[in-house]
Amino acid sequence: MHLHADFSKRAIVAAHQYQWVASPQAGVERVMLDRIGEEKARATSIVRYAEGSFFPAHSHPGGEEILVLSGTFSEDDRHYPAGWYLRNPPGSAHQPASEEGAVIFVKLRQMPESEQAPVRIDTRSPANWVQQGTIQVCPLFTSEAEHVRLLRLPAQEPLAWPPTGGAELLVIEGTLVADGQNYAGGSWLRFPSEDSPQVHAGPEGVTVYVKTGHLPPDGPGA
Repeated sequence: MHLHADFSKRAIVAAHQYQWVASPQAGVERVMLDRIGEEKARATSIVRYAEGSFFPAHSHPGGEEILVLSGTFSEDDRHYPAGWYLRNPPGSAHQPASEEGAVIFVKLRQMPESEQAPVRIDTRSPANWVQQGTIQVCPLFTSEAEHVRLLRLPAQEPLAWPPTGGAELLVIEGTLVADGQNYAGGSWLRFPSEDSPQVHAGPEGVTVYVKTGHLPPDGPGA
């Protein structure tokens, strides 16, 4: 399967466009945002766990990145409420589950083998945020290949553009405006390198996940 696999093109899935698809595991559904491959794929998804659902224990040869959007997501005996950011490096393994139900943003098989350290950050903790001018920033991960953070922009605040290496955005709270279109919480937007959209916060401000530097400069995903 190839879905939004050409990284030289814009890809947008607004929250009202979600199409939930059953996974191989009962009680777990997903919205596919981009994908290269079948069940074992380089993939970006929104995943919804029903109350009491789980996946059998498995490994992640290409790593896994997670942002918990609602509910509580569990790995074995560790529990992560909404707001937690996780990175499980290549070769790691876990048994994911949710006792109360959860919705998570997930990126699979998108880490280099050199990434070895797990990351756990509670983005709801004020201690993890810093003020940069009028914007609040929660740094999540930085390497030569990518820069990941949460941003809180006040009403109408523009998002600095263009970033190097393209950008991927997930609206967490509020409204993001891109080239005059409003995108509510849950909307996902990917802009290729050299693209220069006009992006700013809506009238109530916005909290947005931002990943930059990770997209190939041109051509389809491999």
